[in-house]
Amino acid sequence: MRSPDELRALAEEGLERLELWPQLEGQAESVRYSLEVGGKRVRPVICLATAEAAGAEPEAALPAALALELIHTFSLVHDDLPALDDDEERRGHPSTWKQYGEAVGILAGDALHAEAFRLVTGYETTHVARELSEATLGMIGGQWLDITGTDDEVSLHKLKTGCLFAAAVGLALWAAEVPVAEQGPWRAFGDELGLLFQIVDDILDGDGYVERHGIDGARRLADEAADRARARLAEVDADTSVLRSIVDDLAVRTA
Repeated sequence: MRSPDELRALAEEGLERLELWPQLEGQAESVRYSLEVGGKRVRPVICLATAEAAGAEPEAALPAALALELIHTFSLVHDDLPALDDDEERRGHPSTWKQYGEAVGILAGDALHAEAFRLVTGYETTHVARELSEATLGMIGGQWLDITGTDDEVSLHKLKTGCLFAAAVGLALWAAEVPVAEQGPWRAFGDELGLLFQIVDDILDGDGYVERHGIDGARRLADEAADRARARLAEVDADTSVLRSIVDDLAVRTA
């Protein structure tokens, strides 16, 4: 089994070698920039680790994992726009719209979205593209809840954050050709990941769950989500040690 660091390197190499559609012309520069700003690649690593745990080579899930990271990046590029969060900086660098202008920033997000679906249509089964589409729509619905205001934090985070984490698992299951009847425990595990990530993110930022439940309450909720994720993994008849280590790292991350 490959370690999370090895899987992250595989994802990074895949992104570097990604051939963008030539008719993007000069727009490709802003797309590359958006991806190179970086991140921990948590979602593609989960996707690749799930595929390997399910009995496939990680490379079989690489197009799906890269597509997921493109969708995540698309969401960040658009979130940073003046019409939404109006953020001028992303991970210590100028946000895409700040670097290239608002119009090019919009097009960069559009291109990332389209490139993601171009990647997943390479699979023989249509389930991969459908999984990614439904997760993307859910994420957009969560963003709508966020900008219009909602008191339902569970629905908000299950959609805005959780959908792509659940898809990290779901995409891998289709890529690994896991029968539908065997997907239940895997998917239950995926559902817990997004919640865990969001709560810990809020603990680090001092908002969201911390504002509503206090730091101790938020930490308790994170520990409970991590315990549920580990319990779901225990129900899977496979070597899920790498996925468990990812859960452990997410539960205690400090950045």
